[in-house]
Amino acid sequence: MSNSIETYFRPSLLRYLGVMLYDTLLLLSVLLAATVIAVAINGGEAITRGNPFFLIYLFTVSFLFYGWFWTHGGQTLGMRSWKVYLTSHHGSTISWQRAFIRFSVAIISWIPLGLGFWWQYLGKNNQSWPDMLSGTRLIYSKQAKPTPLSPLS
Repeated sequence: MSNSIETYFRPSLLRYLGVMLYDTLLLLSVLLAATVIAVAINGGEAITRGNPFFLIYLFTVSFLFYGWFWTHGGQTLGMRSWKVYLTSHHGSTISWQRAFIRFSVAIISWIPLGLGFWWQYLGKNNQSWPDMLSGTRLIYSKQAKPTPLSPLS
């Protein structure tokens, strides 16, 4: 993100939904792999329905998926495809603490039919609940050039 923060805009609804769809598909594949590992550790036996440890495990894997991407460049793969970045309100990358707050509030935001996300289009300050409570924001730039995911890229 070499441009000044003023050249960035809030992502459109279509772009926001595209990022969510792309990342949901990626997260589902990660959760499938995590489930295979859990079943293998369980001796090949199925995990019992409603097992709280398994649910905590899946939420932890989900947080690590999002948290790693957010703290290492501010983009998940879906955000990268749609040229969307997650930054703090000051324009810097976010910490694991902010990532945890954003992730936790995002889960809560889905409970009332996604109201926490729709709030950015309904509220006065144009921010979703995860943005407001974690001190972060999603930004989009037409001029953004893809950066390597790692030094090996």
